[in-house]
Amino acid sequence: MLSQVYRCGFQPFNQHLLPWVQCTTVSRSHCIQPSVIRHVRSWSNIPFITVPLSRTHGKSFAHRGELKHAKRIVVKLGSAVVTRGDECGLALGRLASIVEQVSVLQNQGREMMLVTSGAVAFGKQRLRHEILLSQSVRQALHSGQNQLKEMAIPVLEARACAAAGQSGLMALYEAMFTQYSICAAQILVTNLDFHDEQKRRNLNGTLHELLRMNIVPIVNTNDAVVPPAEPNSDLQGVNVISVKDNDSLAARLAVEMKTDLLIVLSDVEGLFDSPPGSDDAKLIDIFYPGDQQSVTFGTKSRVGMGGMEAKVKAALWALQGGTSVVIANGTHPKVSGHVITDIVEGKKVGTFFSEVKPAGPTVEQQGEMARSGGRMLATLEPEQRAEIIHHLADLLTDQRDEILLANKKDLEEAEGRLAAPLLKRLSLSTSKLNSLAIGLRQIAASSQDSVGRVLRRTRIAKNLELEQVTVPIGVLLVIFESRPDCLPQVAALAIASGNGLLLKGGKEAAHSNRILHLLTQEALSIHGVKEAVQLVNTREEVEDLCRLDKMIDLIIPRGSSQLVRDIQKAAKGIPVMGHSEGICHMYVDSEASVDKVTRLVRDSKCEYPAACNALETLLIHRDLLRTPLFDQIIDMLRVEQEFFLQHVDSACVFWNASTRFADGYRFGLGAEVGISTSRIHARGPVGLEGLLTTKWLLRGKDHVVSDFSEHGSLKYLHENLPVPQRNTN
Repeated sequence: MLSQVYRCGFQPFNQHLLPWVQCTTVSRSHCIQPSVIRHVRSWSNIPFITVPLSRTHGKSFAHRGELKHAKRIVVKLGSAVVTRGDECGLALGRLASIVEQVSVLQNQGREMMLVTSGAVAFGKQRLRHEILLSQSVRQALHSGQNQLKEMAIPVLEARACAAAGQSGLMALYEAMFTQYSICAAQILVTNLDFHDEQKRRNLNGTLHELLRMNIVPIVNTNDAVVPPAEPNSDLQGVNVISVKDNDSLAARLAVEMKTDLLIVLSDVEGLFDSPPGSDDAKLIDIFYPGDQQSVTFGTKSRVGMGGMEAKVKAALWALQGGTSVVIANGTHPKVSGHVITDIVEGKKVGTFFSEVKPAGPTVEQQGEMARSGGRMLATLEPEQRAEIIHHLADLLTDQRDEILLANKKDLEEAEGRLAAPLLKRLSLSTSKLNSLAIGLRQIAASSQDSVGRVLRRTRIAKNLELEQVTVPIGVLLVIFESRPDCLPQVAALAIASGNGLLLKGGKEAAHSNRILHLLTQEALSIHGVKEAVQLVNTREEVEDLCRLDKMIDLIIPRGSSQLVRDIQKAAKGIPVMGHSEGICHMYVDSEASVDKVTRLVRDSKCEYPAACNALETLLIHRDLLRTPLFDQIIDMLRVEQEFFLQHVDSACVFWNASTRFADGYRFGLGAEVGISTSRIHARGPVGLEGLLTTKWLLRGKDHVVSDFSEHGSLKYLHENLPVPQRNTN
């Protein structure tokens, strides 16, 4: 029987427990009867249990975002995660980080369990040290110091290593968990322990009792007594006890305990469609049952015996039993410190196994379609791109009733959930749609010579001419909140500039965005470029979208300053064209006219207060504070004139005009993709010109650089040549 429990004050355990249980808070260990299973079937030499489950089949989470609701979680630590790079001893830094993350989740009220490897490696380290010490003493006594260099370490039997390492491994876990005021209990099992129904139920009862007492069970195969494995070279020639069963053990444990989530940590980022070392290997974000044929498995990791194929089969078995699974990297120094908590928070880490296959394409596939469609769009004639935009403008008015009906659904669903200013932004009307159509036709007119326009021509030398021409940026990701009218505006600008486009709108405008996107694709279809504009409808988090640096060339957020800051923080290697805090100020000088002030203030602030260009701060000259209601105010800024405009450092400065003119449509740009307050590439309302970049075209006749050397036959001219006139009609 277990003796008195000292630090926790729990009741003594039931005597019918499992093979070998050690609680880190008791004075001595207690051996109990093993637990078991009736039928085992082999799947590529991996045992998978086929006995009926003790619960009805539950459903796993369908999307990553639901993982934050996981209550009971199993974390499986592979050999490559636990052991050091020299394969002798434990990776203490990684273990400490893992324990910290598990403790954080445990203290949040979740029920955490660990399935861990590492006893063999830890024992090997201890035995090697003992052998070296023993040999050095003997040789020092009999052979002299000169013989010490010739000492060889004998092959270490893996079961002996496990026996020597189990207690030290558990003591290490105990010391680490104690730092977070968490108790841990060790449970050792073998495959034989799953051959008896009574013992299997004992195991289940023990685990539930430990979880009830807020203790973290640490489960491992009892490698000191398992049957010998076939020889292999996992640990530099040492016959390693089979740890591949830890994958199936973790899956079996997860299903038996009705676990919500199984996290399998390995030394690779997740599941790839081909061996990770190959050049064309792509990480699989979501893996669905039946996708095995699309995957080519490589060799196993440097230690352990399971390999990725065993992990996938175990994951699919757990998924079938109602447990969600994520396979991720637990060794990468940049992510291992938060990989477990990131997974639970629903972030795109590793490979997520799901039974629910989405009806549409993944966001990665949408990114590829947008890039391919954008390239086709850029090859169209300017007149063809303009025709697409004109057709979209016509659809906005022709399909007015259908658009407004969808918008009505959004407004009804948002009622009571959104503040009044956001509801106003969400609302569409006949007048808004008419204004949108007018703006789109302006964009079409200005797009005639946008792509491929020559900006500069230089004669480098005789018959060697250089041109700088405008080209699309590539694929744009535009993230916008509340305003569905943003979708056709941004789409038209992308079409005019020949860019592929990914759109991520707020869920509050889902119905409106859906119909507007369908109309956009209908317009694109007239010239066979329907896929150039994609609406992301999957449950992708914005932070995950910002990591698609191989697919997206520019991110443009349209929304609150908090949204912009979050995107700028989350973007990984992708430029963000964002705005900082809105500073729409109006300054009233001591000599300003009260009539003008009243009119301008009313228009700037009251005409549409929900707009991002509405007046936020009214600055008044201190002398006016001594006059009643601006009685002495005359013409604003008349005395200062061009000094004020030139010296105020802002993207837009207005003199005797309302701040509400800060808009792409009112500037004559047709529409705006956003307002940039940065100083690079584009500033202020960003229209068509802001979505273009340039490239250089050099045309010669067999010119080589050596022709221009000191003894060459040619000289540089660098003459400016006339640029073709731009069509301004």
